[in-house]
Amino acid sequence: MASKFTELAIDCADPAGLARFWCSVLDYEVQDEDDDLIAIGSPMVPEGRDRPGAVPPTLTFVRVPEGKAGKNRLHIDVNPTDREQQEEVSRLLGLGARYADVGQGDAPWVVLADPEGNEFCVLANRCP
Repeated sequence: MASKFTELAIDCADPAGLARFWCSVLDYEVQDEDDDLIAIGSPMVPEGRDRPGAVPPTLTFVRVPEGKAGKNRLHIDVNPTDREQQEEVSRLLGLGARYADVGQGDAPWVVLADPEGNEFCVLANRCP
């Protein structure tokens, strides 16, 4: 048996603000919260170590004093589930994302940054 990818921790200045953004992006909900940490996850996933199969990862936003520096070494890719890529990009821009250039050139995905500058990609047709 191997490990499951269950959580991604993201350092940030404003855990509540970033959690709100990503809850809107992913249709997640807050699962745990204190002053310096907010965890969000899918409302559709039951908890439990014995749950078989894939588990949508929890995102945990942790307040840190330092700001983001440079391009992310790890990033999130999202896939629209009920609309075309450009419609999803427009929705995400309306939520507070902005276009980002990481040297992607003419790629079939769109690179955006969340409100704290963390890059992520909106894919066109690569659904699991």
